[in-house]
Amino acid sequence: MAVINILILLLVASAVSVSAVSTDEDAFIGVNIGTDLSDIPSPTQVVALLKAQNLRHVRLYDADRAMLLALANTGIQVTVSVPNDQLLGIGQSNATAANWVARNVVAHVPATNITAIAVGSEVLTFLPNAGPVIVSALKFIHSALVAANLDNQIKVSTPHSSSIILDSFPPSQAFFNRSWDPVMVPLLKFLQSTGSYLMLNVYPYYDYMQSNGVIPLDYALFRPLPPNKEAVDANTLLHYTNVFDAVVDAAYFAMADLNFTNIPIVVMESGWPSKGDSSEPDATLENANTYNSNLIKHVLNNTGTPKHPGIAVSTYIYELYNEDTRPGSVSEKNWGLFDANGVPVYILHLTGAGTVLANDTTNQTFCVAKEGADRKMLQAALDWACGPGKVDCSVLLQGQPCYEPDNVIAHSTYAFNAYYQQMGKSSGTCDFKGVATITTTDPSHGSCIYPGSLGRNGTITNGTSLAPSSNSTTSGCSSQYFYGGGYVTSSVIIGFVLVAAVFL
Repeated sequence: MAVINILILLLVASAVSVSAVSTDEDAFIGVNIGTDLSDIPSPTQVVALLKAQNLRHVRLYDADRAMLLALANTGIQVTVSVPNDQLLGIGQSNATAANWVARNVVAHVPATNITAIAVGSEVLTFLPNAGPVIVSALKFIHSALVAANLDNQIKVSTPHSSSIILDSFPPSQAFFNRSWDPVMVPLLKFLQSTGSYLMLNVYPYYDYMQSNGVIPLDYALFRPLPPNKEAVDANTLLHYTNVFDAVVDAAYFAMADLNFTNIPIVVMESGWPSKGDSSEPDATLENANTYNSNLIKHVLNNTGTPKHPGIAVSTYIYELYNEDTRPGSVSEKNWGLFDANGVPVYILHLTGAGTVLANDTTNQTFCVAKEGADRKMLQAALDWACGPGKVDCSVLLQGQPCYEPDNVIAHSTYAFNAYYQQMGKSSGTCDFKGVATITTTDPSHGSCIYPGSLGRNGTITNGTSLAPSSNSTTSGCSSQYFYGGGYVTSSVIIGFVLVAAVFL
């Protein structure tokens, strides 16, 4: 990753540079979905988490068929990827590229909303022998999209490490590694001619780590800086308050150095690890939370960059899940926002930033049974939640933490709230035909900690937990959760479920 040299921050200069990048769209936040997990969630569980967190943009590192089928009819915008190990074959054969597009794109649209193809990943940095074929691969993939009449809806590009940008501070002096000009010039011409964008990976964490103390931590984390601490580009007089903006603007200036001033940038990877070993003391929960919370707010506020204020810089966070089997250092395994069960690694501070990644609990709400609600209606709704609603109601069994008090009001309150939380607290999921209501009072009691609660240790408890899979040992069979120790036959349960089907 490019290291920003801020030793010359206080230089003074003239002339502000203006270029022609523009966009009519608001910026968005997406997520990368890695798969190096020992207990990887099923595609349906992944999609459930995406929906619960109102994530409408995802990037896959391949074009997994099961994942693409699970994303069908969700409207979620999907970037699929050509893995690096397939790049040489596609870059050397138009027919191979056409077959890849037919199998991994045409077969899934329009049901699955594929909007971009990332061809390879950081090829110039990590697979330089494939550099000479990257433009051919882009063109072959694009030709296949043209043949399928999909070129207007699906963009084609390739993600770059920011380390291909040299002399990156001040941004106005930045330029791409000259040795790659034979690749970058035709690549940028391709992006310009097809209306695509430069895909860039931006990691202030690594910039900070590699700066040997030159870059202040606050500058990397988007924390507010006093004016006299801001980085100043001596050539443009533009002030930089964070590393992220400086790297993005360095990429804009590097493109301008090659006479390309109208190609937008989408950041395909950015984030901060929540855990590291002794050599990475700043890989902490607090710093990861601070960076990603501030990044999300910065992007969604359409702040843009000093060079292009108000111009969207849409960004994909790296990453959705902690990847515990990923090789390398401790930090490599801890970039995720969630663990494999869909539980947040930390609670983002996103008040005022919209509903994306709404695992913020600064405004906690819970779903509870209405006071005075009809007991039979509550029982029917409880049956539905623990059955078709796929709530894990095992904690309501005798001897479990939420068995007491053993009555339909308490048990239905737990089930209603669990369903409400797993659905991301979205509108209409706390009603149950009028017997449920939303409250800001945490209904947890004793050792019974309700989903969405901060619990005793300040860590959210199953705030976005997923429904148990069909082969789960906790099947959610409603007959186990009748209050008073009573059990009824399955035919009665079916009758209750049929009544409850109109609840949601």
